[in-house]
Amino acid sequence: MQQLVLPLLFLCFYLSSNAYAEHRAIHVAVDHAPPYSSVSNEGESSGLILDIIRATAATKYQIRAVPCPVSRCLRMLEQGDVDVMGGLLKTPKRLETMVFVNPPYMALSSSYVFYGKKGSDLSVSQFEDLYGKRIAVMRGAAFFERFDKDKKLSKVDVTSEQVALDLVLKGRVDLAIAIEDTAEVAMKVLKQPISQLEKMDYRHTNVIYGYMAFSRKFSQTPAAQYITEEMQELAKNKLLDKLIAPYALPPIPPELMQ
Repeated sequence: MQQLVLPLLFLCFYLSSNAYAEHRAIHVAVDHAPPYSSVSNEGESSGLILDIIRATAATKYQIRAVPCPVSRCLRMLEQGDVDVMGGLLKTPKRLETMVFVNPPYMALSSSYVFYGKKGSDLSVSQFEDLYGKRIAVMRGAAFFERFDKDKKLSKVDVTSEQVALDLVLKGRVDLAIAIEDTAEVAMKVLKQPISQLEKMDYRHTNVIYGYMAFSRKFSQTPAAQYITEEMQELAKNKLLDKLIAPYALPPIPPELMQ
């Protein structure tokens, strides 16, 4: 009997230690999307989602950044290989595989715009003008419903917005889609030649919300509940506004905190 009890005790201790370790470390997916998140050549990650997670959870949990291209970050979140990702648009498809945290910390009254190379003689004044043109899109990204669902558009998947705009400049695609406000900030940070790009007349204007999202597996943990409560408290006390201000983001509208 004693020979059986000791291994069982060891197994229980091992399992509880593993569970404890799992809950003590929060894995945050970080894609390279300056100025909101960046990954250095050495693999060091920084950005707003890490600032928020550290502000909400660093006193109780270890924070581990997981650098990855946006499409891989999304896949890892869907599979539960990472716990958290930031800056995500809420879509019906994503609601099936991840849990979004309220309030959104990015609220932009902006437009989805299409950039072409200056002097290319391209003209896009309505949605239908997009047909027949090669459009660079970030793999896995969501834009607006009509664009996302239209199978007749010629979309070229790329790993980042920076690559999309580079392909436009090199003439390898006709257009790149981006959020106007964030794209132009990013181009300045990345020192891309904005003067060589031209915005098309057609745009899709909307209020764009960027959320933190949990994997479904992580959303069931005490750590996820703790982060959610702390996030809402930061928003209520206007401390979240202070966190996002250095990234040139507007304060969170009060109606989003209901």
